[in-house]
Amino acid sequence: MQGLIEKELSGADKILKPDFASRAGREFLAYYLQTKFKQIIAFDKKYSTPIFREISPDFISRFSKRIINNPSKRFLISITGESAAGKSTICREIAKVIEQLSMPVTVLTTDNYFNDISSLIAQYGTFDNLRDSGYDVDAPSSFQLEVLRHDLQDLADGLDIKSPMYLPNGTGVSIPSAISVKSSKIIVVEGIATMYEDVKEVFDVKIYVETDDDVRKKWFIERAVGERNQDVNNALKHWDYIMKAGEKYVKPFRKESDIVINGKSDLKYFAQILEYIHAITNNFQ
Repeated sequence: MQGLIEKELSGADKILKPDFASRAGREFLAYYLQTKFKQIIAFDKKYSTPIFREISPDFISRFSKRIINNPSKRFLISITGESAAGKSTICREIAKVIEQLSMPVTVLTTDNYFNDISSLIAQYGTFDNLRDSGYDVDAPSSFQLEVLRHDLQDLADGLDIKSPMYLPNGTGVSIPSAISVKSSKIIVVEGIATMYEDVKEVFDVKIYVETDDDVRKKWFIERAVGERNQDVNNALKHWDYIMKAGEKYVKPFRKESDIVINGKSDLKYFAQILEYIHAITNNFQ
């Protein structure tokens, strides 16, 4: 992939930048990106650990129509998948590349849209007690989906927002309008809530991150014990919950995704793909 990037940047015959304000210019851009995306897919198939597992047959044509017919709207990309599949890791890599290349991209997590359950945690004593009582943490009803949808629509229309902030410290506190979020040209939104009803249709591209269960379990336990100070027994109990929740709330949306990617992908290789996309969309004469 690095070779493709260098070839793109060093090419002598650069394409004259079309007028994207015109339909003809956007049609050219759509055709150009189709060609380049097919090139990425072909390269990826030959890679030792391909990042793309599945791509919807009509994705490229729908992507092209979106560029041509609705150029003023911001581009919204959702990244979902079961817990510990690698969503957050991939988004951190996206954020790293964004900073390096000054790309016009905003990254947002739906974890900040959990309901405020501080009163319930106070009633039951701890988050774990509340979960053990039957509270369904990952259910759609546990999120502020109306607020999320409204914020996403504002971002798509070019309006900056202030998202809520959910405190990941076991208190269950959600602070409204706490985080300033800029409406960049591209908005990447990570979390299981991106594919819930009344939210999923806002997105232009839906990406599903998939990782084998044994790897996910290893990552989940390491994160719970090492980063969140949970004991192993409680982490295993919560793992049992998210396995059931994933089957019920997350896996059904895999078939609705545009792209399924491998959560175990080499992050350096993933970063190179992002760099190549940046190169092909900014390397006009």
